[in-house]
Amino acid sequence: MRSGKKLWLYLLFVLMPLLIMLLSLLVGRYPVSIAKVVEVLWYRMTFQPCQAADIYQTVVWDIRLPRVILGAMVGGCLAISGAAFQGLFRNPLVSSGILGVTSGAGFGAALAIVLFNQISATYTFAFGFGILAVMLSYMIGKVYSTTPTIMLVLGGVIVSSVFSALISLVKYLADPLDELPAIVFWLMGSLASARFSDIMVAGIPMLIGTAGLIAVRWRINVLSMGDREAHTLGINTVLNKGIVITCATLATAGAVCVSGIIGWVGLVIPHIGRMLVGNDNKILIPVSFSLGASFLIIVDDLARMLTGAEIPLGILTALVGGPFFVYLLKKTKGGGW
Repeated sequence: MRSGKKLWLYLLFVLMPLLIMLLSLLVGRYPVSIAKVVEVLWYRMTFQPCQAADIYQTVVWDIRLPRVILGAMVGGCLAISGAAFQGLFRNPLVSSGILGVTSGAGFGAALAIVLFNQISATYTFAFGFGILAVMLSYMIGKVYSTTPTIMLVLGGVIVSSVFSALISLVKYLADPLDELPAIVFWLMGSLASARFSDIMVAGIPMLIGTAGLIAVRWRINVLSMGDREAHTLGINTVLNKGIVITCATLATAGAVCVSGIIGWVGLVIPHIGRMLVGNDNKILIPVSFSLGASFLIIVDDLARMLTGAEIPLGILTALVGGPFFVYLLKKTKGGGW
């Protein structure tokens, strides 16, 4: 009976994002019936001439579908990276940006907007500087022959502070009529400009990072026991920490470069998953991806429907994450596990 309940639970976590994605195609300022959505999807996916009106094809296929898919990928990657880092650092108060990837990506995007003002350059610079920030954090953490988790966290704090200052510098130098608004809007996070080309490009690092974390999720359980215990069990802690950090960084950098900075997902969602399935990362890691994908799709639906002007995602996720963070501080008293 218990195994049967687990099977139904796993099936629910697999189907939940898909169902929410389908429902998100129906809602918006221009509502579309489920029959029209199914018709458009079927004919487009089978490469047959679609009989639906052009307006339905544009709304469903060209606008909402890439946005829904990208939202699921971004939310899942941020959540799974946060869950991996929380296990690796043995601290429930860390998130996917703990090693500076979001600050680095923000600086890269701001720099690209000022220098080139091209979307492709923005994606490239955001991804590249996000990776660079984590590399710098890791190098700072290796002041000893090993990589103690506390040194990695300190390295992330230092790098995040430096790149945050550089973002402020670029904003100060940017054109206040054109470049500055673009930088500010990007930093608040949005999926409004989602395209299938974004999915194809950013999906590669996101897929590699997610697949890698799922493949090594059992090792995160061992690493969360501490370096000495993991070494006793025959785990190369330096190598496995590097694998987890690399995969989480690829997933986060790929997500941030196309969506902007969307905070709190990597902090809040893993804890919701932990409340549902426990601390075992073999289960928690994939569950976090499912919950993160579902959560960000719903938040994005609210962002484009609550008001006449679209609300940046970073604002809505902060309104949820802030109170939850206070709850975590009260529960853990600022400590770890």
